[in-house]
Amino acid sequence: MLTQVHEILIAQHEICCSLIILKENIMNGNINSDNKKLIEIYFHSVWNNGELDLLDKIIDEKYMNHSPGGTSHPPVPGPAGLKPIIVAMRQGFPDLHYAIKDIVITENRIVARVLMTGTFLGELWGMQPNGMKIEVDQINIEYVKNGKIYEHWRLTDELTMMKQLRQI
Repeated sequence: MLTQVHEILIAQHEICCSLIILKENIMNGNINSDNKKLIEIYFHSVWNNGELDLLDKIIDEKYMNHSPGGTSHPPVPGPAGLKPIIVAMRQGFPDLHYAIKDIVITENRIVARVLMTGTFLGELWGMQPNGMKIEVDQINIEYVKNGKIYEHWRLTDELTMMKQLRQI
């Protein structure tokens, strides 16, 4: 009798543990789905379409851009620091487009490999436009907190970009 009670308790414990794991997987699935939507809005709506007002909804007020690119000084935190960078890039490349090629999503991190394309038709960080087309790989790492991007790192194949722009 004691053995049967022990086996029942073990079975109940295993069921309980399985339910907890299932609940965590379901929760992570929702988080991962939300993070996928977040990165799609970030690239498609904000960068590709210039919908800067969305930054106030998807970027944390304490957002830190650790890889701001061509600016000579660190940007201010939050959406206000990112908006001028996007405006400058879209002025330099009016047809700027990011295509998401690969995404790795966790509960608090999004890693996106993207292909950035565009035609250099406007001044950008002191460089004069020359009509050259670019096709450049990037890796973007976004840390997510409370449904918003709060830190950003980016690695761009800048050597290829500068060669394509005939800057070197």
